[in-house]
Amino acid sequence: MNNSTENNALQDGIALLKMIVYTPVLALGIPLNAIALWVFCCKLKGWTETKVYMINLIVADSFLLCSLPFVIYFNKYNHPIDQLCVAIDNIYFTNMPMSIFIITLIAVDRYIAIKFPLKAKAFRSPLKSASICGFLWIMLIIYSNVHPKFQSRWERFCFQSRSLDPSYFSLFANIFGYFIPLGIVIFCSVQIIRCLKKNMATSPHETKLIQKAVHIVSVNLCVFTVCFSPFYITLIVRFIVDVTEASSMVSAVNTSIKISACLANSNCCLDAFCYYFAAKEFPEFSSMFPTCMTSKTKKRQESQPPTGQVMA
Repeated sequence: MNNSTENNALQDGIALLKMIVYTPVLALGIPLNAIALWVFCCKLKGWTETKVYMINLIVADSFLLCSLPFVIYFNKYNHPIDQLCVAIDNIYFTNMPMSIFIITLIAVDRYIAIKFPLKAKAFRSPLKSASICGFLWIMLIIYSNVHPKFQSRWERFCFQSRSLDPSYFSLFANIFGYFIPLGIVIFCSVQIIRCLKKNMATSPHETKLIQKAVHIVSVNLCVFTVCFSPFYITLIVRFIVDVTEASSMVSAVNTSIKISACLANSNCCLDAFCYYFAAKEFPEFSSMFPTCMTSKTKKRQESQPPTGQVMA
């Protein structure tokens, strides 16, 4: 009886925490994402790789935001596993990894545009970026519908996993869905920052622009790492607990997963501030970033990346 009371109190506490966190996330995220979508679709003329990636990121974040009220409800009440639960699960576990992949693509696209501007012309185009995003959407939608879930006899309620069976499929998805992209984002961001600092201009105006670019790239990297890492690390810990059959730790680990998920889901709101910086500097940085070319002998007009490319 005491265990049941403690579990109910813990569930109520987690539900309250999610309510406290997700209320401002929804209040800020919905209008900010709507404004960002309007800016990128209507105010910024022409299509670039950055614009394609940004619009897809906004769409992914918006779908994730729409699922959060249901997540709050499912954690507050013991909602059975039904069609609504499966639908929200599919939306949730499609759009979070989609956000991660798009942020990774933006980092790679920045890196290529700066380090290899001539070679990049052969591989980069808005159409190719749209095709890559379309492929990712299709693969993640398929994944969300086929990956094993709600199949354990222990699982009766939505978003309340109690299974003790280690899921190697989920381990594989966590590694390739976050930790590998994390390594790519860190590598690309560090290389971009090093390139910018190495080619610091003598002009005060250009120096200020480069410093601002370094700051934005650094902030984007920090937001990505801080928001997602605790969640995916706790998922790995949960796998270890399942493998070692440390049943006494399951409740604590599950609680950690739900708490860290609040931080991960906050990213869909924080991304909106990155949109603001990207749109604000869209035309300004197009003439500045060619200074990051590794070869000084290349002509400036050949190295110039498309407008706003780096400021994703």
